[in-house]
Amino acid sequence: WACFKLGVFVCLNCSGIHRNLSSRVKSIRLDFWEDELVEFMKSAGNAKARALYEKAIPPFYYRPQENDCNVLREQWIRAKYQRMEFSGETKYPPLSYTTGFYEGILWKKGKNNMQFQKRKFILSEREFTLTYYNKQDESKGPKAVISIKDLNATFQPQKIGHPHGLQISYQGDDHIRNLYVYHEGSEEIVSWYNAIRAARYAYLKTAYPTGSNEELVPKITRNYLKEGYMEKTGPLQKEAFKKRWFILDSENRKLLYLRDKLDAEELGVLFIGTESNGYSIKACAPKHARGN
Repeated sequence: WACFKLGVFVCLNCSGIHRNLSSRVKSIRLDFWEDELVEFMKSAGNAKARALYEKAIPPFYYRPQENDCNVLREQWIRAKYQRMEFSGETKYPPLSYTTGFYEGILWKKGKNNMQFQKRKFILSEREFTLTYYNKQDESKGPKAVISIKDLNATFQPQKIGHPHGLQISYQGDDHIRNLYVYHEGSEEIVSWYNAIRAARYAYLKTAYPTGSNEELVPKITRNYLKEGYMEKTGPLQKEAFKKRWFILDSENRKLLYLRDKLDAEELGVLFIGTESNGYSIKACAPKHARGN
């Protein structure tokens, strides 16, 4: 597929997003191409478009991959071509996710129930904290003040049941705590995500001052390698098998299990040995393995 207004070639999934931007899209094989359009595409192309529209992308800004959820891909395209956020021109007011401070209302799932309620969140890059309040009245104090140090954010639309669903995880006193949130606005939730990534990037630059972007950017946030239900028995192997939700965190080399997929805390964590001890984590099934 090709967006001949911009002079770029796109995949099938992204072609639909470009159509929603009023960009003119054609199939390379199925549509008729006038000679002047062919010549224009020859003179343009993706490399020239990147030089123009990706001139100044912040290192922390997440660039969607092929299998990422639709809200990330849509807002990347809108930020790049519609809002021209990466053109290198000075923005006034500055882009919200670049200011080091972000606040707003998100729908958050209750810790012990499936109800989502509005909660106020405040992200401070200076303090390296994410704070949220049970009530919009801040005078009663925050429900939690979360350190950016061990925080991770990953989009989970299918698991949360909302196209803008975001999972925020962090290390609590003795458990990994999970928050499940969303915002009705697609631009707003992606701005929250990149604001969190900006704060994480600033923290990593402070913690590892000599680290290069190539080393630090992959550590900002991470997607889990695999998630899903499995049946689990107890340590004595005499207990009945029970259905549990498992998460494989390849970056931290951990296998976590929860009672259910939207639980606030895990039931247990297994550490997967290091590569130096002969352990590896790969996104594939070994030969003769059963299941998926």
